[in-house]
Amino acid sequence: MRIQLVDSSNRNHLLPLTFTRPVSALRCGILSIAEKYTKRGHEVGNETQDYLQRKFPSIADATVCVDGGVCPTDEFLAAAAALMSGQSLCKGELVVAWKGEKPSDTAGSTCFEGPLNVVARPWDIWGLNAAELEADFDLLTTGRKSAPVDPTCTVIGDRIFLEEGAKATASILNTTTGPIYLAKNAEIMEGCVVRGGLALGAHSALKLGTKIYGATTLGPHCKVGGEVNNSVILGYSNKGHDGFLGNSALGEWCNIGADTNNSNLKNNYDEVKVWSYVSKRFAKTGQQFCGLIMGDHSKSGINTMFNTGTVVGVSANVYGAGFPRNFIASFSWGGPQGTMEYKLDKALDTANRMMQRRGLAVDEVEQEILQSVYEQTAEFRR
Repeated sequence: MRIQLVDSSNRNHLLPLTFTRPVSALRCGILSIAEKYTKRGHEVGNETQDYLQRKFPSIADATVCVDGGVCPTDEFLAAAAALMSGQSLCKGELVVAWKGEKPSDTAGSTCFEGPLNVVARPWDIWGLNAAELEADFDLLTTGRKSAPVDPTCTVIGDRIFLEEGAKATASILNTTTGPIYLAKNAEIMEGCVVRGGLALGAHSALKLGTKIYGATTLGPHCKVGGEVNNSVILGYSNKGHDGFLGNSALGEWCNIGADTNNSNLKNNYDEVKVWSYVSKRFAKTGQQFCGLIMGDHSKSGINTMFNTGTVVGVSANVYGAGFPRNFIASFSWGGPQGTMEYKLDKALDTANRMMQRRGLAVDEVEQEILQSVYEQTAEFRR
């Protein structure tokens, strides 16, 4: 099928991660949402914000439109393919697939009865990660043979798969709580302890002595150390040193300084509130565990302490002793003592230098995206 992945109103609830990408480009499990379709042989396009459309183009003559947060199953895709023009599917209060014009509500929709994961809020990214990691592992590895695991490793269980060029050395790898998947040229260095599930992206590395537990996904070109629990890093980001990251979602081109820690649980065990870009105030999450949500190109200095449910925007630089605010606006520079605006030209220079380390650059399209985000988020820096 030719599938148009459409950003719904949930897109605004997924900010700041969706300032720089459509919902379908978020990673949950091993794959991004869009990749879950293409790996099944479908062609996809995106209907998203105008300023993102050049980087994430739409597809012409789409067979069906699907909400961009839907993590597909074979049963769902069969139901979507069977729709006639003017028909739609819903899951709960969300229209998840349609042919023709999108209905304004679910009144005339057919309810999809099968299981279906939908990424609608940032905490869904790590909350659904275990289930999606299992599904993606089966999709990618069924009928295939893994590269060999080095005999210096202790492997518990058998749900481990190494792609070509991937390696793990002198580490403990427990797959009884979830599968472990290493993409091409990924590396687990000596002394790591991994309790699956884990997805380690292409050219990514776990540094010496890293501890991973609770379904965790590290996208391509990441370097990660310290202690990580049930978190997702979309890609091209580093947390290379000691420090705790738990129940968190980080974008691309982030850097977490040495001994940075985040809280993922309040001392009174109460429900966590996080900044909402929709209501422009702190809102309840329904979650007891909620850590750091950080947009693309943001950084933390050494020994930074993030409080429970902290939201950091795009291209922010956070540093200093003590706890910074629970909401750090995009293009801000500072910490507990206050922040000032991170000028766009300086932010672009920093982004370009980091991307050049991966053989990439801030091209015209990327610059237009960051400039648009800079303009959109000006109100939060006042």
